[in-house]
Amino acid sequence: MKQRAKPKAVLVVEDEPTIRALAISIIEDLGCETLSAANAREALALIGQDQPIDVLFTDINLPDGPDAIDGLELARRAVALRPSLRVIYTTGGGQTDGMLVLFVDGAKFLAKPYTNEQLIRSVAGG
Repeated sequence: MKQRAKPKAVLVVEDEPTIRALAISIIEDLGCETLSAANAREALALIGQDQPIDVLFTDINLPDGPDAIDGLELARRAVALRPSLRVIYTTGGGQTDGMLVLFVDGAKFLAKPYTNEQLIRSVAGG
């Protein structure tokens, strides 16, 4: 099985500032560039720009008012804009079959709370 190249840039989408900062710190320790967003709208604005993003690491639950876009819809829109984007979903509720059918092709799931090692392995493509 071919090992994927380590990503150069990871977009972290997490509404909880402390968790977002921790994930960014762990990912940057891997030598990756990071971008961050507190919600799907911010993430889509970043994805629409011309900067490299190899991995989207997104919380599934992204509260942001009545018209909120969740992480599942964010990933669909992001992959439509950038077909080569790799997606890693996370949430505290655990993975369900209903959620799984909504994942973009090839996506990974990382349950919260995750360890530093689990995040590193997921981002590195393992």
